[in-house]
Amino acid sequence: MKFCKSIITTAIVLSACSLNIQAKVSEQDAKQLGTTLTPLGAEKAANKDGSIPAWTGGITQAPAGYTVGDHHPDPFAQDKVQFVITAANYQQYSEFLSPGQIALFKAYPETFKMPVYQSRRTASLPQFVYDATIKNATSAQLVSDGEGVENAIIGVPFPIPQNGLEAIWNHVLRYRGPGVARWGGQAGPTASGDYTMIGFDEQVMFLYSQQDMTSEKIAEDNIISMFKQEVTSPARLKGTALLVHETLDQVKQPRQAWTYNTGQRRVRKAPNIAFDAPGTASDGLRTTDDFDLFNGSPGRYNWTLVGKKELYIPYNSYALHAKGVSYDDILKPGHINPELTRYEKHRVWVVEANLKDNMRHIYQKRVFFIDEDSWQIAVADAYDARNELYRVNMTHAVNYYEVPTTWTTLDVYHDLNSRRYLALGLDNNEKMYDFDVKLDKGDFTPQALRRQGLR
Repeated sequence: MKFCKSIITTAIVLSACSLNIQAKVSEQDAKQLGTTLTPLGAEKAANKDGSIPAWTGGITQAPAGYTVGDHHPDPFAQDKVQFVITAANYQQYSEFLSPGQIALFKAYPETFKMPVYQSRRTASLPQFVYDATIKNATSAQLVSDGEGVENAIIGVPFPIPQNGLEAIWNHVLRYRGPGVARWGGQAGPTASGDYTMIGFDEQVMFLYSQQDMTSEKIAEDNIISMFKQEVTSPARLKGTALLVHETLDQVKQPRQAWTYNTGQRRVRKAPNIAFDAPGTASDGLRTTDDFDLFNGSPGRYNWTLVGKKELYIPYNSYALHAKGVSYDDILKPGHINPELTRYEKHRVWVVEANLKDNMRHIYQKRVFFIDEDSWQIAVADAYDARNELYRVNMTHAVNYYEVPTTWTTLDVYHDLNSRRYLALGLDNNEKMYDFDVKLDKGDFTPQALRRQGLR
């Protein structure tokens, strides 16, 4: 196979690299981490015109007055909108927009807009995660034809990615703390704006990210995370639950999943909770592997690392995260309220996934735009079997100061065919995420799921 030896440069657009499973980063190249590159592999320097600043460590201290358990206050509340991209002027900025974003201007010319603010590179992580990432750089490898990873732990495995599979694994394995309890919900407004809130209680145990975890132990157990979700509303769905064990080597053992049905009062194995199966109570507006914009096995696609570019992406979305904001104020016909959004110019990795000839999925092609500072997918454009744009998905991220980590506060999935969207992560009127929650593997078994359902 062809192999692009080094794709870390100061160029904005880089040549595509195809997969070389055996490629490793040299000790010499790895020395860029923490010097010319951030510890996660982003370009530390500002861009040429200064519209993207240099990374100086991100947010390392919470704003004055913040207390753990609060909704995270906006450290940039005084920032002013620099300009607004609309259907009338988007062509002036098209080089910094994804095809999907452009499609939203065309679909909703009167209402969709992108207010652009000063770019602030706020992504930050604990020092031990940086240290682990730097170690991973020269040891991590893809296995099982790219459906697994070995010799990596805690940090992103491939801070200097050599191909598209390495880049998408960085997103899957990025650090979000050792575990979290979340409360919130989702809504899929109709074309007129009517919606029903679906409430969720969720717990996630990130085994890969435990500070005392080793690459040998994670390889032996082959489970990188455990996820449990219970539907809390409406009444007709209340008590329905989902349990997922996500694996590190998807060939050695695929994802394991179970569901609890309140009507039958029993736990069932759910092997179809993967790929393009509809997401929980999503009205078919997202697939299972759309959750977090991509999750699970990458095995149905051929992955290409197209390069890097500058893009206007949702960032520092504290207005969408603020406590007490009415969901009616967020959820509008066609798309969320643009007055509550914040877009900034950032450098992103561009990764293209094309469906393999012998595989099936409702998405023929997917293009992911991954924030270089956090490895969070910021935008994902999905194409149907006719190679026409089908869905445009975006994550609105904030820095969770108590971890710290940059992670989404709201994921929005736009279906261009139905002219509907799904907003996932609505938590403005719920208690804030708990990253200090004490979780145990015993909480994530089918037996525990049944006991929980019977309460």
